[in-house]
Amino acid sequence: MSDTLILGIPSKGRLQENANTFFARAGLSVKQAGGGREYAGRLAGVDNVSVAFLSASEIAGRLEDGTIHFGVTGEDLIREQLADPGSAVEFVLPLGFGYADVVVAVPQSWIDVSTMADLDDVALAFHRRHGRRLRIATKYLNLTRGFFAGHGIADYRIVESAGATEGAPAAGTAEAIVDITTTGSTLAANNLKVLDDGVILKSQANLVASLRAPWGTQARAAASAMLDMIDAKRRSDSHAVVSARAAFDLPAVTDELERTFGCVVESAVSLAGGLADLRLVCPRAHLRAVADRLRAGGAEAVTVSGAEYIFRARNELYARLEGRIGR
Repeated sequence: MSDTLILGIPSKGRLQENANTFFARAGLSVKQAGGGREYAGRLAGVDNVSVAFLSASEIAGRLEDGTIHFGVTGEDLIREQLADPGSAVEFVLPLGFGYADVVVAVPQSWIDVSTMADLDDVALAFHRRHGRRLRIATKYLNLTRGFFAGHGIADYRIVESAGATEGAPAAGTAEAIVDITTTGSTLAANNLKVLDDGVILKSQANLVASLRAPWGTQARAAASAMLDMIDAKRRSDSHAVVSARAAFDLPAVTDELERTFGCVVESAVSLAGGLADLRLVCPRAHLRAVADRLRAGGAEAVTVSGAEYIFRARNELYARLEGRIGR
């Protein structure tokens, strides 16, 4: 059996573009065979990785059955399609694109309905008045059932949506909906509003790993190399290199910067005349506070520079995955 690592990437649209950009920023360009016409490719920069171009929905299913090792897909699809996501996949990293909220929405004319508790009251009254249950149009059957059960709502029935879900109330095929939204403009255009506590899931695209894929030696090595590049780029985006020279009390200042600001000491070198050179990697969110502390310690200048990649001794992304797939 082949020990090639298989990475599933969306086959078209903005998700594919954003996924390609994400990997390219980490030095891992996605190369599609046949000049972009084939549904297979490779990941430049890491050996033994095959790319499969699939629909986002198919990626979720292939992660569950273990026929791909990694995939880029929406959390909403994983939570909806997989019977037991916790045992089937590991959410490796949210990717910062493909945002979509799964929400409960009702007609704006229901002025007294703003919460799930209000919807429960409406459902009970609707059943008594009409002799049938309130209809909820959705493509998200499992997320809807779980969310409604969590709010103690049982007097409803799901109408599986085959088309534009937001049009169901106006068409008379449902009274309320569960659907995805990004800006809310489509819901508003269809005279719908999101309940105050009706956000079922705030979803975005994730890099997801299958726990059921065949994780052989070569596939693990490829996963480690790929995640090492991703983790190093992620760290360089959020951290900077800080350098300063002064008559520092090195043990005191390095301990304080590590504990208080989460800095990592790269080097601390004592020089002649009581001076010391200090070089750290610090979170960008704390750069001003770190500079203030170094200046208070006598530094005449504090230099901050970016780094293309920051590799750590421990690859946190792969270490977490390895803990799930076993050694």
